[in-house]
Order: sequence, then C-alpha cells, then structure tokens
Amino acid sequence: MYKECEYLYIFDSCLGLTILKFWDDKMEVNGKDDLKAPLLPSLDSVAVSISHPTSNGDRKTKMIVFKIRGIKCASCSNSIESVLGNLSGVDSVMVSPLEGQAVVRYVPDLITAKTIREAVKDSGFEVDEFPEQDIAVCRLRIKGMACTSCSESTERALLMVEGVKKAVVGLALEEAKVHFDPNITNTDHIIEAVEDAGFGADLISSGSDMNKLHLKLEGINSPDDLTVIKSSLESWEGVNQVDMDVKDHKVTVSYEPDSTGPRSIIQCIREAGGGHNLYHASLYIPPRRRETEKQLEIQIYKNQFLWSCLFSIPVFIFSMVLPMLPPYGNWLDYKAHNMLTLGMLLRWILCTPVQFIIGRRFYVGSYHALRRRSANMDVLVALGTNAAYFYSVYISIKALTSDTFEGEDFFETSAMLISFILLGKYLEVVAKGKTSDALAKLTDLAPDTAYLLTMDDDGNVISEMEISTQLLQRDDIIKIVPGAKVPIDGVVINGQSHVNESMITGEARPIAKRTGDKVIGGTVNENGCLMVRATHVGPETALSQIVQLVEAAQLARAPVQKLADNIKVVLAAFITWLGWFVPGDAGIYPKSWIPKDMDAFELALQFGISVLVVACPCALGLATPTAVMVATGKGASQGVLIKGGNALEKSHKVNTVVFDKTGTLTVGKPAVVSAMLFPKFSMEELCEVTIAAESNSEHPLAKAVVEHAKKLSQKFGSQPEHVTEVKDFEVHPGAGVSGIVGDRRVLVGNKRLMRVFNVPIGPEIENHISETELLARTCVLVAIDGRAAGAFAVTDPVKPEAERVVSFLHSMGISSIMVTGDNWATATAIAKQVGIQKVFAETDPLGKADKVKDLQVKGATVAMVGDGINDSPALVVADVGMAIGAGTDVAIEAADIVLIKNNLEDVVTAIDLSRKTISRIRLNYVWALGYNVLGMPIAAGILFPFTGIRLPPWLAGACMAASSISVVCSSLLLQSYKKPLHTEDA
Repeated sequence: MYKECEYLYIFDSCLGLTILKFWDDKMEVNGKDDLKAPLLPSLDSVAVSISHPTSNGDRKTKMIVFKIRGIKCASCSNSIESVLGNLSGVDSVMVSPLEGQAVVRYVPDLITAKTIREAVKDSGFEVDEFPEQDIAVCRLRIKGMACTSCSESTERALLMVEGVKKAVVGLALEEAKVHFDPNITNTDHIIEAVEDAGFGADLISSGSDMNKLHLKLEGINSPDDLTVIKSSLESWEGVNQVDMDVKDHKVTVSYEPDSTGPRSIIQCIREAGGGHNLYHASLYIPPRRRETEKQLEIQIYKNQFLWSCLFSIPVFIFSMVLPMLPPYGNWLDYKAHNMLTLGMLLRWILCTPVQFIIGRRFYVGSYHALRRRSANMDVLVALGTNAAYFYSVYISIKALTSDTFEGEDFFETSAMLISFILLGKYLEVVAKGKTSDALAKLTDLAPDTAYLLTMDDDGNVISEMEISTQLLQRDDIIKIVPGAKVPIDGVVINGQSHVNESMITGEARPIAKRTGDKVIGGTVNENGCLMVRATHVGPETALSQIVQLVEAAQLARAPVQKLADNIKVVLAAFITWLGWFVPGDAGIYPKSWIPKDMDAFELALQFGISVLVVACPCALGLATPTAVMVATGKGASQGVLIKGGNALEKSHKVNTVVFDKTGTLTVGKPAVVSAMLFPKFSMEELCEVTIAAESNSEHPLAKAVVEHAKKLSQKFGSQPEHVTEVKDFEVHPGAGVSGIVGDRRVLVGNKRLMRVFNVPIGPEIENHISETELLARTCVLVAIDGRAAGAFAVTDPVKPEAERVVSFLHSMGISSIMVTGDNWATATAIAKQVGIQKVFAETDPLGKADKVKDLQVKGATVAMVGDGINDSPALVVADVGMAIGAGTDVAIEAADIVLIKNNLEDVVTAIDLSRKTISRIRLNYVWALGYNVLGMPIAAGILFPFTGIRLPPWLAGACMAASSISVVCSSLLLQSYKKPLHTEDA
C-alpha cells in the first residue's frame, strides 16, 4: 500500500503536522536531523523548506511548506485547499487548521511558488515564514572588460535584472558569479543583460553543474528517439534534470551522486532502446573555452597591434624623423594642392584606417559606456584620438582650400596613441594569463583515465578495465599502479605504498599509505600498487573543491580605496586645455612659449589630450585583483587556501594567534600511558563500564581510553564479546560523558565532571591527578554510582614544529595564546613546552569564542587556529579563522583560511603570505599612482614654461600602457614566494 504513495501527511491535535516518507514498504523520517528536531516547533520558528524536485511521471514536482495566519476553523483550511487546488500546476494541497501550515506540491514548469503565495493572500489570509525561493548560481565569462569601471558597470547591469539577488564581477578573472531566483529569471536573460551593457558573456557553469554529465548520443533516427531517451532519463532514480540538444544529438544530465552515476545513466540510455541496443551514449567533453578564448584574445590584440604598426610607423617617420633629416624629407613638403603638402596627405591616408578600423573597439566600448552614463578607458582613448584626428582633418581641409594657410597636423598623435595602447593591452593580457598559472596547474593534476576493477563476493578481481575518470562512481574499486596519479578521493582497501602529496598539501616527503588510509585525488603513487575504494569523485574531490575555493577567492573583492573617477579625468583634461588656450589667446603668457608651427589652440589641445590619456586609472583597477589572484593561487600550491581578498586584508593585521591544544599544538592522537584502579573496584569492572560509556563518544581522548581499556580486558582475560549498551548517554562539553550501564550510573571525564555530580575525591586521588598533570598528561577519571573507580593517564605528544612556530611568530611581533578544554596543569605544562606564556584552560567551545571576543575588545586582531569542528564558534568570531589539518574537508565554512596539512608551519605561511601580498598591493598602488601623480603635471605642461619639456599625447599613451604592465608584472613577482619556515630547517 505504501509503494503507491510518496508522502503521507498525518494530522494530530497535539503534534500538528508531521511529514513521513514511504518507499519500498519501509517508513522513514525526512532525514536524520528530524530525529533531533522537536515534533511541535515553536510558533516563531521557521516552518520547513522547499524539497528537492521529484519526478511525477513526466513532470518534475516540488514541495513547499509555509504558515498561514488567520485560519480559525476547518472551513478556512478547506477554502484555502480549494483555491490552491484549482490552480493549474498544483498537484496536491494539505492545510493544517491547528498549526496553520500548508503543504503544497506543484509543477514548477507550470506555476511558481510566488503565484501560490499570492493566491493565498488573495483569499484573505496572510502568509508567514514563506521559504526563500531556490537560489541558483551561475558563473559567466565576461569579455571586453578593460578596467574597474567596466567591471562595476557589468555588476550594475546584472543587479538590475529582476530576480538577481547578488552579483560579483572579477576584473582579473574576467568572470561573474550571479545568484538568482530561477522562478523569475534564467541564465539567458542574465547573459542578455551583460550583452546589453556592451560586453560579451558566455555561460561557464550553472548551480547544478556540481554533478553534470555531458553525453553524445548515437542511433538517433527521429525526434521520437530523443523523446524516448529523455523520458527514460527523467524517470531514472537520482536524475534531477535533462537538457537535450536536438540538433547535435547531445544530452546534459544533472544527477544526485548518492543515487546514481555516469555509467548507470549511460546504461539507462541503452535500456531505453527496449533491449535491442538501438541507442548508445559516449562521453562528450565540452571544449575548455577559457584557455581557447584567452589565446584568441592575445592573438587579436597582437594582430591589431601589428596592423596598427604597419600604418603608424610610416606616419611617425613622415612626421617626426624625415623632416629632421634634410634633404631626405624635403619631398614631404611638396604641395599637392594649395597648402596641402604630400606629407600631410600621406599621414591623413595612413592614419584613417588606424583611427576607424583598428580603433573601432574604442568606439564600440565608448558607445556602450556612455549609454550606461559612465566613462571607461575606451571613452578616454576615443576622446583623445578623435580630438587629435578631427583637428588634423580640419587643418588639412583648411590647407586644401587656402593658398596662404599654414598649420600643423597631429595625425601621428592619433595613430601612435592607438598603437601604444594596443601594445599595452597585448602585454597586459599576456601577463594576466600568467597570474592564474597556479590554478591551471591544480586543474591539470587530475588524470584522464583510471583502472576500474570488478570484484566478486570474496574480494577477488574478476576484471580490470581502463576508463575515463569522468565515468567513475562512488564505491568503485580503483587500481593505482606505481607512478600513476590518484584519480579520486578514497580509502585504501589493499596494498601499501608511498604517495607524493606535495602538489596538494605542499608536503615534500612522500606519505606512507596502508589499508584504511585515505588518499587524495591528483597525488602521485610512488612505489607500490594500491587498491582504493572511491569515496568522492568528480567535483566532490578535494582537488575540485580546492580549485572551486581558489576561484571563489579570486572572484571575491578585497576592500580597497575608491578608484579615480574617469569623469573627473575628462574634467581635468578640459581644464588643462582651457588653462592653456585662454591665456595664450589673450596674450597673458609670452608668444615665445608657443612653438613656431603651432598656435595657442593647438598647444592647449596637445596638453589636454596628454592629460586625458595619462590620467586614465586602469592600472589602479589592476593593482589589487592581480595580486590577490597570484597570492591565492600560490597559497593553494603551498597547501594554504585563502578565501579571498578579505581574508588577506585581515590576516596581515593579525597580532595575536590563539591556538587550540588537542590536534593543533599536539599531534591529536592521544594514547593512554597508565591506568590506576581505586579501592573496592576490580579492573574487569572498570574496563567494562569505561568501554560501554566511551564507545559512544567521538572525542580523541575517548577513543584512546577505549583502546587501552580493551587491551586491559584482554590482559585480565575478561574481554566481553559485545559492548554493554549504555542508556541515558549524555555528552558534557569540555568535561566528559555520563550514562547508565546496566543498573549503574557511570561518569567518565575530568575533575570538573566529578564536582558537578558531587563525586567525592579524596587526598590520594587528588595527589594522583596532580602528579599526572605535572607530567603534561590528562587524567581521565571513572566514577561508578557516585564513587571514583579508577583513572587513566592520557598523553598527546606535542608537534615537533610547535615550539619553532611559536618562537617565529614572536619574532614577527605576534603573541601566542592557548585555549583548551583540558585541565590547567596539563595545559600549563604543554604551554611551557612550546613557549606560550598565556593559557586559558577548562574552557568549553562557547567559552573559547568568548575568550577571543575578550581579546578583540582589548584591541587585538585575533587569528584562531583550530581543527574546524569543535572550534568552529571561535573560528567564526575571530578576525581570521584558520582550520588546520583539514585534509580532504577543504570546504570548512567557518574558516577564512584552510590549512590542508596538519602542520603549524602553515600558520606562519598564511600570515607571512598575506603580509607580502598586502605589501605588493601597496607597491602596485605606488606604481600606478606614480605614473598618474608624476605624469599628470608634466602632461598638463607644468615644466614647459621653465624647461620647454612637454609630454606629447603618443608618449602619454606609452606611459599609460607602461603603468598597467608594471602593475601586473609587480603582482607576478609573488609567484617567487618562498615559505619562511620549512621542516627541513629544523
């Protein structure tokens, strides 16, 4: 009976609404978390959330649950059910009159959740706690951005799209990350908005790309075949979405990796042919457009520069070189008609293609920028070159129509300016391509193929097949031969070897791997053959998550000062022109200042154009993102994952580092070194209750105690076959555990736990505890029925590098503090061993966060270093949270910086790298502002009255290009960063 129904809604006068799920004649609650949640939620709590899409025949349906205010009786709920039930696209409605909750299942292709909410409101009821709509995420490649103004304009255009919740545009990465409501807009509208703003846009990925399979279909003879395949895939368990490319016979499938995998989906397509193998599917890898487009952009700038040189160099020679070399340049003064010389005519002819054909990109960019009511680099270049070109055209036409007029043209200014700017852009895109080298190297670490093993029930290998790594699924058994790369994250089930993990963790020495050890995808197997069971594949692997984290960091914007406004640059240029033209025309300054081939207007025009070009703030816009991009990539290659510019900005200010003890300063693998039995209890009794109570705890100390107690049980010949069940088990954070074993109350923990439960501790026990703690050991007490039964002395060795790291931090002007839940004596002994002066002991997880807050109140900038689990409250509160020893769990949300290795040296590396990066950003600003601060007064003619030195517009263009190139090259120097501390230095 239950197979027929997917959800059953049970109403009860006490419990309100509970949703139960049925399948395969079994009943389950909606996930493990519901077991812990109260059955009757408080009225101010959020009702529920939107469910994942499920298949309803050929239609995808969703479930939404929300609260309705104003329901007074059953007839109210019936009327709401009637209204919603009549809506097209609503499959089922249930409304609880007691709790005022509604459960609606609907087809999102036919109706939106917003329409359902409006229908309830139109019925005269208020909707409360309506869940936020599904927020989809997409990443776009943005083409045509030249400066910060471009990225800001793109961001504004995206945010103006209805349904877009958040948009971040990265100039250096040339990407945008957009969060949007898929019920209101889609990626096509978002791309259209970017194109309307004057930039190109290509979809890199959408939110469902985490597990997406691209397949090429064969055996397709008609559109009906595609319909059959699509229907089969949509009804396949675990498939979320199917997109068909009818023209090219390609299909893209989004799936849940817990339910299905690539090979299962390919098998589904084969079975869709009715067992006759009519249809076949093969893996289709979409082209990596990023590298292709980057190379194409470099080639376009290179070609445009070379073409502009073809015309600009002759113009430069005809205007600047040959007139200085008589008699070689005399032929240029030959008059073609009236006062129009042959040189002027040639310069006009050669300059025109540069201005309007090669320089077309600046006109297009200017048009879109002005349409957005903003000014970018294209506007400045177009203004400057047009002013020079059209003034020169005016001079040429006047010379053509007059037999007495003499004037100087500026065609070389226009042509040379465009050429230098194109050269600068070419060198800039080449250099910017190198800023993401570290990320590209990480991406290329994953191998293309893997050896898949098929095993029988006895664990014997039946077959071995080499397949694409994109076809691997969870729980596959993979064979990794010596010298081969590990294709997935997994656990070794057979064999032993050494694995080089330097490319992921930065650890130089190969790590020994045996049965039960974890391996990380992208690492290299050194000498032995390993059989590994896949636990994470594709985009779920540590390598993929590292790449995603670094990309997100490079997209995140660092807090930097507001960049110069391009409108003010235009204003400064106009004031410069006015400042030279009006006094010159009025005769305020001597006529001798004006070169003999010019008048006051022409001189002022040259100064104005030079200011317009040299003041362009392009380099300022590159100063921060290029440095952040190189630093985050370099950090990732060293095993330090920095989550964006904000983390870098905060880290360089850190003056206090707070360390957790267990697993951070210590190895994190505690071992029991001795056990003490107190009077009136036997060793068998002590071991039995200890094993029963501590077996339910995940704490490292608990595991060490259980392991030692089992060994003692074996020694005394009383090892039980099964662990005794513990009732009323409870964890007391920072103190221990309690529970009832058999009919006895058992406590296992520290002295604080014993005090809480009023367990008497005599002088003999106190002495034993003190002696144990003075040896930097933790004393774990066991009490049975309110009396101390025994104690275990547990030691956790200090990491060998801990003392050096604390000492090095001190030399950097950073103080170190230890916060731990352990007792004061042990904590003090450990702190003394590593050189830490200040200790906070016997502190629970929330207490650690409070200590961090206290330090911040006193003015300290605090970095918290912990394992990212029980330290997460403190990691969140700290200015910089560092999760150490994260291994494959690289997506720790609480931390700002993730240190992959379990090595304290990386704390120093993270802080030092952030300091070097911020210093580099400041140096970049010096380079960028230096050109502007020094160049603008010279371009405006401040030296001209005294020295006769002026900055021609084409030379100003060269300075602007040099500014951007110097900033990018300065950022690239971070590639040579070396760790300040190395294990081998010890």
